[in-house]
Amino acid sequence: MSGMLSRVAVVLLMGIVGLAYQATQPPSSKGSASPDDMPTVSSPRIRLSDGRYLAYRERGVAKNESNYKIIIVHGFGSTKEMNFLAPQELIDELGIYFLLFDRAGYGESDSNPKRSVKTEAFDIQELADQLQIGSKFYVIGVSMGSYPTWSCLKYIPHRLAGAALVAPVVNYQWPSLPEYLTRADFRKKPVKWAFWVARYAPGLLYWWLTEIWFPSSVTGSNSKFFCNRDLHVLKTSSGFPMLNQNKIRHRGLFESLRGDFLVGFGNWEFDPMNLSNPFPLNESSVHIWQGYEDKVVPFQLQRYVSGKLPWIRYHEVPDGGHLIAHDSVLCEAILRALLLGEEQLTYRPSSAMLVL
Repeated sequence: MSGMLSRVAVVLLMGIVGLAYQATQPPSSKGSASPDDMPTVSSPRIRLSDGRYLAYRERGVAKNESNYKIIIVHGFGSTKEMNFLAPQELIDELGIYFLLFDRAGYGESDSNPKRSVKTEAFDIQELADQLQIGSKFYVIGVSMGSYPTWSCLKYIPHRLAGAALVAPVVNYQWPSLPEYLTRADFRKKPVKWAFWVARYAPGLLYWWLTEIWFPSSVTGSNSKFFCNRDLHVLKTSSGFPMLNQNKIRHRGLFESLRGDFLVGFGNWEFDPMNLSNPFPLNESSVHIWQGYEDKVVPFQLQRYVSGKLPWIRYHEVPDGGHLIAHDSVLCEAILRALLLGEEQLTYRPSSAMLVL
């Protein structure tokens, strides 16, 4: 009897070890949708110096007739087709040219196995150069698209005419973030857990995303991470084409999302709160836009970051969530502040509110 139990225990142990090993392996291509289901390349693309292709989309007035040239950087699970709902009347009035692109591994752009915070900035610079939009341009980074924007502020500040970070993700591994601010933040542990799993057990992460998380929680009723305005956007917007169960099953897309997450929440080569003002003569400006009701990134962290970088103009939307870029009124306010220096008191917290 004892011998049989020992053999059963050995078999169970071998099974557990096998499952653990499988969890550490990247997902295989078996079970993925067929190549015919993958989107065909229909957008214009440039070829980068390392051989990768980057897809892009142009909006607004004609490039050669524009007064302002803006590169918009999409967030996690989005693409160049993202919604930045700037009113057409404002676009025509100010003469704005928008350049949107699929970041590495998204949409119709090739993945970058060497992706880093730094490579994101140089992808943007090379895109601007090949499309000849000028020596200086504006950058607007949305959500996870904020880390490429921080990268631009670090590595190519001389190319920037101005920058805005809209609902920017905060990396809990930034050295300057005080522990007292993040100690009670319920988001910190899930991010750390997801980062560890993404790095060391990608097979487990793939299973969890494809079998447990998508599609119901992201677009459904997960009020823990999304306020009511965000949930409405998720249900009605087409700006998140990557975040559904059928798409995430593709190994290439999964690896791109995983890589983006690991870089965005990994150890950066610099601390954003040590950056210098790229516009010391006030020739332009940098802005952070944050929703007070944002359940993805707490406003307390954004207030701290902007407090450490007083040259950043901080705006807070009283009833806004994480998806504030999907509001046309707010998009107009973002553009008027960035391009014209116009301020709205509605979005300006008092100095007393900023004291933590």
